[in-house]
Amino acid sequence: MKKSLIYAIVGFVTAMCLPFSPASADDQLITIPDAGFDDHVLAVGDWVYIGEGPYAETSDYTGPWQSAGGDTYIDNSYWAADVDLPALSGDNKLYGYEEIEGYIYQILDEQFVEGQTYTLSVWVGLAWEGYDDYWSLYFTAEDHSNDLIEVSGNAPVGSWEQVSLVYTATATDAGNRIGIKMKGADFVTFEDVTLYGHPKTRDPRPADGALVMDTWVNLSWTPANFAVTNDVYIGDNFDDVNNGAESTFQGNQTETFIVAGFPGFPFPDGLVNGVTYYWRIDGINDTNPNSPLKGDVWSFTIVPKAAYSPDPADGAESVGVDDSLSWTAGFGAKLHNVYFGDNFDEVDNAAGALPQGNATYSPGTLKMAKTYYWRVDEFDAVNTLKGDIWSFTTEGAVAALDPANGAVDVTQTPVLTWAPGLGASHEVYFGTDASALELKGSGNLGSESFEPGQLEWNTTYYWRVDEVNNANADSPWTGPLWSFTTANFLTIDDFESYNDINEGEPGSNRIYNAWVDGFDDPTNGSTVGHLDPPFYEETIVHNGNKSMPITYDNAVGKSEATYVLTSNRDWTVNGVNTLTIWYRGDSANAAEPMYVVLNDSAVVTNDNPDAAKRGSWTQWNINLQAFADLSVNLTNVTSITLGLGNHANPVAGGSGMLYFDDIRLYPPAP
Repeated sequence: MKKSLIYAIVGFVTAMCLPFSPASADDQLITIPDAGFDDHVLAVGDWVYIGEGPYAETSDYTGPWQSAGGDTYIDNSYWAADVDLPALSGDNKLYGYEEIEGYIYQILDEQFVEGQTYTLSVWVGLAWEGYDDYWSLYFTAEDHSNDLIEVSGNAPVGSWEQVSLVYTATATDAGNRIGIKMKGADFVTFEDVTLYGHPKTRDPRPADGALVMDTWVNLSWTPANFAVTNDVYIGDNFDDVNNGAESTFQGNQTETFIVAGFPGFPFPDGLVNGVTYYWRIDGINDTNPNSPLKGDVWSFTIVPKAAYSPDPADGAESVGVDDSLSWTAGFGAKLHNVYFGDNFDEVDNAAGALPQGNATYSPGTLKMAKTYYWRVDEFDAVNTLKGDIWSFTTEGAVAALDPANGAVDVTQTPVLTWAPGLGASHEVYFGTDASALELKGSGNLGSESFEPGQLEWNTTYYWRVDEVNNANADSPWTGPLWSFTTANFLTIDDFESYNDINEGEPGSNRIYNAWVDGFDDPTNGSTVGHLDPPFYEETIVHNGNKSMPITYDNAVGKSEATYVLTSNRDWTVNGVNTLTIWYRGDSANAAEPMYVVLNDSAVVTNDNPDAAKRGSWTQWNINLQAFADLSVNLTNVTSITLGLGNHANPVAGGSGMLYFDDIRLYPPAP
């Protein structure tokens, strides 16, 4: 059976849980009411029910925990088994009695913040041997029945074990209250629930990147969790604010807002139109070892005096020939002078336009497949401010497909492609000087690609495609000018080229066919790609739009995936000396050694034995001399293997899931 068919018909989710250090030093505790189940004062041998089950009528629990189905109860040494499993802290603990179909939960006041990672931990144990020992832990939405993520496991008999669940909030979660819940079988006990989350200052107002419509601003924020006061930095240079330069420090304050650009406050003469300002708030608490806790750098831009936000956008393509033009008036503008034409220099040098009050302009019906230029000067009743020159190209012109206009980090051996316009044939102009492009190729309709050959590293190139059609009176058509910049590294795989086209169909390039995993190998526990399309990962990416997910299960000894190189086999070109691999794991992963193999012979292992547990994108740099010392011919590298475990001497181990991205070769830093 084909692997693609297996992917289409089989699906499962595996959750893992290991004893876990619940949070790093940078994380902060989020308050969970009655986290230790001791708020309800109980005499020795007493209990209180939380539930909707058969004992609900006896419940007089008034705390924050709620039950949905079944019953749980909090006790203070009620059962004889308490002698063997006393409360971990305080006097009380929670039992999952009659909890086969139910769970307890809280919807906290704390809200999810997009992109922030939360760690929910609880201590579990089984009081009586011989009873079911399963438990489950969840993050939920504000509707407690809407589970966001779950982990399950088995409680140890007669002892406590801390278990944890890690979740990174999505854009959908942002602003919603955090839900937590637990479920346990009879006599599974719970103690000391903790939740760690975003520690930093957050919720900037105005939002990061906002356009401020005046020359003063009121900045406000939600402080860091432990903050008693706030250190405030504001300036017009990102590096200065990021580095905490003295010139940007505006003081320490208890308030969670500050005015800038007003007399008596920072920038008393007003903020400058068109300037981007940066700001940062550090949380301060002298009693906390993490203080000061550096905040993120945010920005806002003061509305410019010049016209801005042109429509169509500067450089737009396929604009309708009857479209009108519009823009946003600059700060204080009363009148607008519009200049329009098909020659850059003429528009740049034009003067004497009749002023108009509306921020719109109709140039009339335009020609197809033609580039036009326009400029708007703003008059504020005192001065006239010359505007930028914008351009657009009308419909019918060629359109760049790959690389996109302005693209960076482009391979040094690109294939330029474009969508044809009105022409029956074309000419390709290419070079490093935008004003002096050279004719490099020509072709007929249906051959819309050009290979410029080996290009220089870290260099900007310009290109243009002109079209001809002798049957059209408007022919020839000069195409728009495009550019791209080559990378200062060699790409081995950035995972952007993979697709979900059915195997056997033209253009099919599925990721698991390029990176060969353990699908047909019982000694290899790896699975490349998701079980259902898209097989590549689109959300958890380091750069670009895609990354490679790998599931590993080292019960068979090792897990690895191999990529056979069809190009870029010379790993000495341009003096490259470092192999860089970006990876991301999860705290719930088993801590299996991570390794790289070249040419199925030379193995280099990651120095961090917990690499697979790293929950954020991590850069792994490997000096290529390490492979040369293992007799690899770096001028002819034929394959690269990514693995977990021990390549040469497999030993049964754990499982997990990883993501890989941006496998590159770098030359020495200049």
